Order: sequence, then structure tokens, then C-alpha cells
Amino acid sequence: MLGIADARKKLGDLIEYAAKGHPQVLRRHATPVAVLLPAAEDATPVPAAPDTTTLQPTQETAPAEAATEAASNPAPAPTNPAPTTATASAPTVPSTTPTGTPTADIPTPAIPTALGTTRSAPASQPPAAPPITVPVTPSAPPKPSPPATIPATPDASHETATPATSPRTTTAPRTSRRLAALAQALDTVLPPTTPAGETTTPTPTPTPQMGLPTGIRALDDTLGGLQPGRFYLVAAAPGAGSSLIATAAARTSALDQHQPVLYAASGLTRADIAARIVAAHLPVDYRRLRAGRLTPTEQDDVAALHHLLASAPLYIDDGTDLTTAAIAESVPDLPGLALVVVDRLQTTEDPRLPLSGPAQITDAAQALAHLARTHGLPVLAALDTDDPRLIAALGLDITITLTRDVDQIHATITERDLGPQATLALHADLAHARITDPGNPHASPTTPAPQAPPTPSTASPDTPVQAHTSPLPDPAPTDPAPTAHPATSPKPQPHRTAPPGGGYANRDYNYFIDMITRAVDEALHDSDGDVTAATEALVKKAVPNAMALFEATRVGGNYEYTVYPETLEFLRKKTKGGADEIWEGRHNWTNTHLMEALQNGTHPPITVNALDTNASFLSAFKTHLPIGTLIHEPNGGFDPKRSGIYRLPTCPTWHHPHLPDPIGNRREDGPVLLDDATIRLLIRCARLGLCEAPHITERWTSGTSEGLLEKFRRVLTEARTNAIKADDTVTVEYIKAMYSKFTSTIGESSVNRDIRRPDWMHIIRSQAFANLWYKSHRAHSNGLTVVRVRGTDELHVAGDWRTVFTEGRLTTQMKQKDQYPLPRKSTR
Repeated sequence: MLGIADARKKLGDLIEYAAKGHPQVLRRHATPVAVLLPAAEDATPVPAAPDTTTLQPTQETAPAEAATEAASNPAPAPTNPAPTTATASAPTVPSTTPTGTPTADIPTPAIPTALGTTRSAPASQPPAAPPITVPVTPSAPPKPSPPATIPATPDASHETATPATSPRTTTAPRTSRRLAALAQALDTVLPPTTPAGETTTPTPTPTPQMGLPTGIRALDDTLGGLQPGRFYLVAAAPGAGSSLIATAAARTSALDQHQPVLYAASGLTRADIAARIVAAHLPVDYRRLRAGRLTPTEQDDVAALHHLLASAPLYIDDGTDLTTAAIAESVPDLPGLALVVVDRLQTTEDPRLPLSGPAQITDAAQALAHLARTHGLPVLAALDTDDPRLIAALGLDITITLTRDVDQIHATITERDLGPQATLALHADLAHARITDPGNPHASPTTPAPQAPPTPSTASPDTPVQAHTSPLPDPAPTDPAPTAHPATSPKPQPHRTAPPGGGYANRDYNYFIDMITRAVDEALHDSDGDVTAATEALVKKAVPNAMALFEATRVGGNYEYTVYPETLEFLRKKTKGGADEIWEGRHNWTNTHLMEALQNGTHPPITVNALDTNASFLSAFKTHLPIGTLIHEPNGGFDPKRSGIYRLPTCPTWHHPHLPDPIGNRREDGPVLLDDATIRLLIRCARLGLCEAPHITERWTSGTSEGLLEKFRRVLTEARTNAIKADDTVTVEYIKAMYSKFTSTIGESSVNRDIRRPDWMHIIRSQAFANLWYKSHRAHSNGLTVVRVRGTDELHVAGDWRTVFTEGRLTTQMKQKDQYPLPRKSTR
């Protein structure tokens, strides 16, 4: 059983096999449409479709040629003409049954007219006809026939076909080569010119761009668009944007140019493609679109453009049996097809995906390049690797290699014979599942830019929704606050408006801060303005709300935090209320030398200031977290580009009684398991000359990133700052519950089922302890006496602490909780 596309290449052989008694079944995709069988003696021959190719006069073709030339050059009719078979390239295939009765033509599959529909016949079209049996005359010694005479032409003499004296053989028809004069070739790359001697008004005529636009202007200016007959391979590591280039090209051609596009989705579904197109075209936030959490305004925008999107001539094939042969079979089914997009070629072999695996990728790339040349179509394919060895082995004419650096993508365009041609800097707008030009990252590449340039607060790449589609626009300065605490007079809500200068780090986080504001407003409304009841309700919802906010800030991030690796044994709790084997540097330290001197009277009495570190866990979100499975490395050592858990044969010795021990109050001897934050603190202390560098004998680490929680931290920090300035105690307590409970529940907790990373929990808490140690070292270095260190946020010092630390409630400031004398006065 062969597909029609493959059968065309070897039709002559198939006819010969069928004539020898071996039936041949032809199929379109998985549906049989024709069967080649030996013809009966009295079968009526099937008329051949007209063919413009020149055939050599053989025993098989001569009678047929004589019959067609009978009108102009009468000749005796052959006594036993060889029946011919209709080719699969005809729009309909008339045929006969073995008894000679004509059968119905094969209906052409219907073409879909809506985005994401499958290729199926419309309701008005009759069901597909059953497979058609095409008779073929068995091979046998033919009866002698008169020679067929081909009339002379000005360019050829008479040729006579003589009867064959050997068994019949099938001769493939000769196809004339396509020859083009240089003048014709020049028309494809140069504008028309005026012949010499003719005078015309000189007008600058730019070289026409013959190709289809990709929707990314910088890319189109370099490539000249997607040219007919060329194969473009977009190679990039996962998450670097190759699929987004493919989607952009398909979206621009189908929606903006109204050109038919075939989108072959390997490993993706039609829902994936449709969601990316909607998110990029409107634009709306991709993750909220997939999660069904669009705002009413965004839903109205989607509904308004539904008809435009649904009528686009974009046809998606997301079948699991997608092969290059299937793609080639679909091309004739789409009249006027302008572009073929293949998303994607996968390097990891998957038995369920034909376009996967190194060997299959090589064959697929060559087949797609052949498809582009033979059909005169631009073909663009995405490849999920930027491995230069694999790309070079493919030997393709044009390759676009992408590398991503946060929200910037570098595209290198290479031609096989000429090498690298250009390197472009593009913008990765992953919140809207698209790649744009760097000059105006928020303007849709298919729509004109706004008249006025965006303000810094609306031009931030961290804003997931554009200003014109924002569901919660900033209220005018004269608008009253939507909800006021009943115990106080109405006052504005400053956290609804970005602070001067564009907010934290000149970024606009209003969208995320509005998520916090709405939750507070709803809680106050439900509790009839009772501040205490609203705060209690918000604290109960802190975990799910924190996870929702964290997910929103992760839009466009590479690392998928919901796919967590298997927990290592030493990270598991041995009992329900117990602990695992990781030692955190918890500080519960007292300056014993000072206390003894005070008790002995050898040190004068002192006044101690108990200082409090603001939002210690929130500040600890900026730390090195492992971004994958922890891999065991028995040789130990430390790599600053990795993070995880480390084994030390013994605790480092600490000889500084006036500073707290970096690993806390551990007194047990023997090996100890420390997390990344504590190890980095010990290394810092070694550089300061306070101790020896930690001796690491084993480690369990993965690649690290300080940015996993950075945007989450910035949003909470800005919201907390605004709430403090507005004296909004409900919001302050709500935010405190969000970051503290987030930290305590990402280990083994039934309260939070979205993240299972106990290594993250340990590292964040140890980072908070490390930050407190740095403050104690700063106090000691500036002449203060460090008396006590408690937990993650208490630092007790003697001396004028305001000369060292800034007083206040912000995360970079310290506040005084208490003040007491030492030694304490006797109660007698």
C-alpha cells in the first residue's frame, strides 16, 4: 500500500507489478482510493489523461500515439492496444471495474475554511467513493501490430516504432527540463529596466520583495521575505523562540496577507497553535488565555476578532502520523497555497512522532527542501536545537539560528555557501507568545505603532498586558479610593498607580499589584469593613493567592516550576512532624564573652538596642536556586554556576567570639549537609580571612539562577512599600503572609501542592540567615557591639546604630523593637 505522492514516482513499476498478478493499493493518507489489478480479456481500456511530455515510441506507447494522431494522419488501428492507467495527479480518476462498467470519480477532499479545522468534506458533498479498481493488462506476448507513424514536424523527421521481439518493458516518460534564460532569472532579483534608447522619467524603483513577510521587519529586511522555492530552517534551543518565528510567519501570511498557509504541527496541537495566534495578534496574555482567566474586556476583544481569525486561510495538520510525505500530499489539496510551516523537527527521538530523531531530521529537512523547490513554495521549519554540528550536517541553504538572553533574541542568518550574512537583535515578548522588532517591543508587528511614544511605565517588557488592553486602568487623580477602611477617613490608594520614575527598577508592575488590591478590596467588602476579619480572611488565602501571583510573574520564564524533580532521600522528612537531614544556619547566638564580662563587672553596663530586619524572607528571594534535578557529583567541590546541597566531613572551626558562627549553633560532630546559601556565606567568610574555605566532599547540584523569584520579589516589595506609605495595615499583613507562607509551604506541605522543592525552602531560609549575618558583620566592622542574633530578623547591638543602619520600615531599613540595659538590674 503506497501513498499517492509516492506512487507518482514509480507508477510504471506499479503497473508492471499489477500486470504480473500483484495488486497495488493506492491511498490518500490512511484511506485506500484505488487498486491496480490485472484487466480481464474483455475489459474496456481506461482513457489516458492528456500528457504534454514527449514519449519515445515503444511497443507500449506506439498504439496509443497512433490512436491520438488518427485524425490528422490516418493509420490502421491496432488490433490489440495496450490499456493505460489514469495517473494519481488528475483531479478526478475515471476508471472501470473488471467487467468494464464505469465507476464514479474520486472526489477531491474539501478544503477547510476556518482556523484550526481539519481537512474533511463539507456536509453538502457526498461521502468519499470506495476504493476504485483500475484494471491492468497482464504481461503477455503482444500480437503483431502495424507500425505507428509519427508525422514529420519542422524540427523532427519521421520515426517508426517497430514491433518488439522481447517481453514488454515499461519505459519511464521523459520529462522536459526546465530551462530559463538569464533574463528570466534576473527578473526574480532585479526590477524591470528600460531598454537603451528609450527615454522615460527616471523614478527610483526599489528591488521588489518577492517573498512573504514574517511579520518581523528586521528579519524581512534581511531575508527579503520568505522567497518561493526556498527552505528556511529556524534552529534554536527549546524556549529560544524557533516556534514563535514559525507562528509569526504563518499568522502574518494568513491573517494579514490573506494567503493560504499549511501549518504542519508535529508534537503540538491545534489548540496550541490557535492560542499562540490569538495571544500574539490581539495581544492578550498567553498563560491567562490558556487558563481561561481573561478579563471581561479581553474576552470582548477576543469575541470581536473571532470572525476575522476564524476566516483566515490557515490550515492546521496536527495528526500524530505527520510525515513529510503526508505534508507533500496535502499541498495539492490547497489551491493557491503560499506557505508551508513545519513546527517542529524534534531532536529527541519519539516513536509516536515521525519527525523526531537525528536520522529522521536529516531526511525530513532534505524532503522539505525538495518540496519547496518542486512546488515553488517557501517552506519554513522550526528545529529544537542550536547544535552547530547537527545544523552543519544538514547542509541547508538558509539557516536562522536563535539564541536567547532574557528578553532579547539574537538571530544569525547563514547561507551554506556564503557563511553568516547578518546577526539581528529581536525582542522576546513571551507574555504574548511572539517575537517582535527591538525598536517597539509592545507594538504588534502587523499593526501601525501608536502616534505617541509609550511612557516608561507602559513600555516595560515586564508588563504582560498593554496599556490599551489593560483591564484595570489607573484611575484619575481626582477619583476617590474604591474602598476605605472604616476606621479611617477615605484616602487614595497609591499602590494603584506606579510611583514616579516607572516603579521598582523603572518597571511598571501595576497589573500584578492590582491582583493584590482586588483581593484586599473583596475581603473588606465581604467583612463589611471589619479590618480584623478582612486580615484573617486574607491570611487564610495567602498560599493560593501567592501561588497565583507567582505564576503570573513567571509568564515568559524558561523554567517550568510545576515540573519538579524526584525528592532526594535526605530532603524527605522522616516523620510527619520531624525534619529532614539538611542543616540550616539558624542563628540563636549570644556573645558569651561579653555576657561573662558584664556579670563579672569587668565590662561597664551597656544599653542594648533590639533591632528588627524588615521582610527578611522577602529579601531572601534573591538567592541562587537550582533550576533542575539535583545531580550527584561524588567528587565534591564548588561551582558558582550551580546550586544545591553539599556534604562537608565536619563543620568549619570558628574562632571569633564577637561574631556569630555562620552555620549557627550546631554542636554535633561529624559530616553535615549544608545548602547553597550557607556554603556561599562560608566562602565569603573565608575571603574575609575569618575561617578556612569549606571542604566539600560530595554535592547534589543543578544549574542555578538568581532570577527565578526576582520579579515576584519586586512586585511584593513595591506593593508593600506603597501600602506602608498609605498606612494600609491590611495590605501589609496580607503581603507578609504571602511571602512567609510561600517560603514555608514549598517543601513537603499539604497546604501547597503546586511546588515541591524542599531544596528551595532550605536555601531561601538560609539566605535570610546569611543576610542577618552580613548585617551583624557590618555592625561589628563599624564599631558596634554585637550582643545577640535571633532567628532571621533580630539583631541586638550596643552603640549608636543609626550611624550604621537607616531607620524605617522598608526592606532596606531597620527598626528598633526594644531597648534594655545589661546587666539587668536585680529584682531584690
